[in-house]
Amino acid sequence: MSPPAISGAKEPLRPLKRLALHTTSTCAAQATKYGKCIAASYLDVSKDMCKEEFAEFRSCVRQAMKKR
Repeated sequence: MSPPAISGAKEPLRPLKRLALHTTSTCAAQATKYGKCIAASYLDVSKDMCKEEFAEFRSCVRQAMKKR
């Protein structure tokens, strides 16, 4: 049985797609800051080395995911 055809209506985003959208657009600045921190010392990883940057990124993503 084939899936039903999608009419012109906008399909709601799945949670994973929403997460991808928000992490690449809405929270781009925070993601970049966190990524730079990780990249700067990825050979010498230690627990909580980028804790502040991750907290900012996480907060942004959580806020963005609440909005629908």
